[in-house]
Amino acid sequence: MEMIQIQKLSKKYKGAEDFSVSNLDLKIEDDEIFGVLGPNGAGKTTLISMLCSLIKPTSGSFSINGLNYSNNKNELKQLIGIVPQEYALYPSLTAYQNLFYFGSMYGLKGKALKERILHYLEKFGLLEFSDKKIKMFSGGMKRRINLIASILHQPKILFLDEPTVGVDVQSKNVIIEHLQELNQQGTTIVYTSHHLNEAEHFCTRVAIIDHGKIIIKGNPNELVAQNSTAHNLEDVFIALTGKGLRDHV
Repeated sequence: MEMIQIQKLSKKYKGAEDFSVSNLDLKIEDDEIFGVLGPNGAGKTTLISMLCSLIKPTSGSFSINGLNYSNNKNELKQLIGIVPQEYALYPSLTAYQNLFYFGSMYGLKGKALKERILHYLEKFGLLEFSDKKIKMFSGGMKRRINLIASILHQPKILFLDEPTVGVDVQSKNVIIEHLQELNQQGTTIVYTSHHLNEAEHFCTRVAIIDHGKIIIKGNPNELVAQNSTAHNLEDVFIALTGKGLRDHV
């Protein structure tokens, strides 16, 4: 079953010369871990932001779980969880208070919400810090709280934008392990990252995009095998996107 169908999707920001996403077609299957990879400015975050209904497409359409973006915005928001690249947390509130707030936003309440918060805090090794303010947390701890906030309502699809950036190895392993567990339980995952070695082992399929367009997609191992000079996904990535720096402001 197709979880996401994207047809001719484009986005051009006001005042921009070029499209950030251009005429993009893509299908993502139910229960996949799908990686959206690309250099800085390739259009990854713009694509994810449109699929999460955070920004409006310039043209084209998409549906998630059979629901069309144009007609089912509220229903779609209940289906998805979002883990943004920047921490979406209130630093002056405790971990528990943050999670209670975000859980309440999704309509969770009472004993069920409290039990779910405590369950995930324990699962992610944060129960003993539940009453500590977020501003005291390390980067890895904030990443884990960020993830918990996005899965409290048990979404059918989870969007992750650089979920392991800036964290220690132990936190990264915990995050990846629990994401794999969520996927095995039926959550479709769409993931962006610059960690190509991580993506190669984590994703069932990937799409490499550049200048807002998909230049190749498929199973990571198969993409490596198709390139006679490639030893890993990073080699494939460099061969397709070049070695030039992509710094931008």
